[in-house]
Amino acid sequence: MPYQPLSAKVTERLAQAARALGAADPSQPMAGLIARTFPLPAGDPRYARNALVPMAAPFEPSFSEIQPAKLRFTIEPLEPDASGADRRDEATREMRRLVGAFLGRDTLRWFDERSEPFRGFGGGNLDYGAFFGASTDRDGLYASKVYYETNPHQVTQLPPGLLQVITTAQRLLPGLRPLFTTISAQRDMGGQRLTFLYPHALKLRDLEPVLTAMGMAERLPAIMQIIGLVLGGRFELPENSVLMAFGTGPQGPEFELYVQLARIPDLPPEFLSLLTLGLSERPRELAALSRWMSAFTPDDEVWPGRFSILSVRAGAALPPRISLYLRPAEFEVSAEALQQLAA
Repeated sequence: MPYQPLSAKVTERLAQAARALGAADPSQPMAGLIARTFPLPAGDPRYARNALVPMAAPFEPSFSEIQPAKLRFTIEPLEPDASGADRRDEATREMRRLVGAFLGRDTLRWFDERSEPFRGFGGGNLDYGAFFGASTDRDGLYASKVYYETNPHQVTQLPPGLLQVITTAQRLLPGLRPLFTTISAQRDMGGQRLTFLYPHALKLRDLEPVLTAMGMAERLPAIMQIIGLVLGGRFELPENSVLMAFGTGPQGPEFELYVQLARIPDLPPEFLSLLTLGLSERPRELAALSRWMSAFTPDDEVWPGRFSILSVRAGAALPPRISLYLRPAEFEVSAEALQQLAA
């Protein structure tokens, strides 16, 4: 009997999550990409070798307090043995197809202009190449985005306003290492940002100079409160546990701090309870988080999976708001399969 590719399981999960969240099912307009990305059977150890969610198939749903009713997910496109250049090209093609079909010619033209420096020929030095993300709401496709792997020499090719923010951040936080630039096309706007790895240990108070330069110094106490609460009173983060994203929006610069939870050695076992406590004053968002968790919990499980990243996003006109990223239990690769891969 021929095996069933993992694409069938991904499609089923997206369809079920869409129904639970009251959002449009993204699996149909993205059926081709999903089939090309997950052609192997569930549990195949080759899926574990990816840059998005190592040790699991490269499918990462996320909850955003800013977009509580939307179905959001990211994938590393194409099968496990694809090259970084192939993934970059595939993500670009899928982005152009969806944007052109659902968001219009003007948005497609904007994307082509913004992405040109990052989708050119070559790519011999690429690792994973690109990730691809999408989100839907009850009206259909809300946003589509590409995360282009970015080398240090490409930073100068960012738009002038964003480049100014990035240059300031690099000066005030030495050691920032560029990872990827995200180009997002939404139904009502488009945006671009650059995400860095911060390889050093980080005291949250050390963010004050860069946030002051970006005009959002007053956001630091709330950022510290959220991180400190969720991490059980921790205000210093270990080496290589932090990513930082800098962008520009209609109301000025924006900043997002990502905490890689697997790199926190003493993550409180009541992590989720502490997170929900922080949302208790925003009942709409708290209820949305509960629906999201239910949407990604398999029928035979009581838990959706492992939380990989907690992020806090803020801007001059945006109070700090959280996002939570999931490594779904049903797409993890077993330890036995990983041993076969290593053999």
